Amino acid sequence: MKIVVLDGFAMNPGDLSWDGLRNLGECKIYDRTQPAEVLDRINDSDVIITNKVVIDKLMIDRLPALKYIGVTATGYNVVDVQAASKKNIVVTNIPAYSTDSVAQLVFSHILNVVNRVELHVNSVKDGDWTKNPDFAYWKSPQTELAGKTLGIVGFGRIGRKVSEIALAFGMKVIFQNRSVKTDIPDGTIQKELGEVFAESDFVSLHCPLTIDNSGFVNQELLQTMKPTAVLINTGRGGLVNECDLANSLSQGRIAAACLDVLSTEPPRPENPLISARNCFITPHIAWATYEARQRLMSVTVENLKCFQLGSSQNTVNT
Repeated sequence: MKIVVLDGFAMNPGDLSWDGLRNLGECKIYDRTQPAEVLDRINDSDVIITNKVVIDKLMIDRLPALKYIGVTATGYNVVDVQAASKKNIVVTNIPAYSTDSVAQLVFSHILNVVNRVELHVNSVKDGDWTKNPDFAYWKSPQTELAGKTLGIVGFGRIGRKVSEIALAFGMKVIFQNRSVKTDIPDGTIQKELGEVFAESDFVSLHCPLTIDNSGFVNQELLQTMKPTAVLINTGRGGLVNECDLANSLSQGRIAAACLDVLSTEPPRPENPLISARNCFITPHIAWATYEARQRLMSVTVENLKCFQLGSSQNTVNT
């Protein structure tokens, strides 16, 4: 079985082993693949492993040997699943591998806003404390999370995990979800979207990106937020109208934004959020802890192994 990994570097920049995958067949691993290189690299493959490289209908129709496409992510919009199904090609994904890691980064961002630890560490290194007449000083407001309200949009696995951490901090938790949730942690309340944005001190986005909600965080919704509120997005960049958010930040309509995802990645230099006031951006690292990538690799191998044995695991087109 011929296996091709099209963009393996993000998952494994060298600190993990590809041996589990190599044991399943003849394996070619590419760190990155440009669009013009895709067909040449996969033209006789039985198995494609991809993360961000698009496998569309045109490609699928030109690959008679292809039997399996493994997406090394939870979202699988990079694959034309309908076209794959028509050719009896199995498509799999990796659900829930990074839940704890994403929730952890949400609170890394929140704590950065309320304590600005690095700002104060650098201030001490610059000699500010040694020159200070008092035993303590602060260069930004220090805020306690207990009693503050966290609003969560999308109450799946990650949203629920974020709520658990918030409750441990003594925060109030409200959330919006497309369907009514009945089995929810004590201390959480489901509300309408407008209520979540209007009542929260922090709003964290954990919903999937769909045609219906693309850019739903826009000027109109942002204007309903408290001027002291903070928006956090570790979900999908396309959920946010980036120009509207940049304007809201620069004009002081909301206090800050913490983003791990943008609409285009890597971002263009002219993206208005890069220079926006109080906008803290990390380069899509929420999923990338060593432990999460280990799980990603392990499930990638197990998905393919199950397919080879004639069974099914994490198949998205059954």
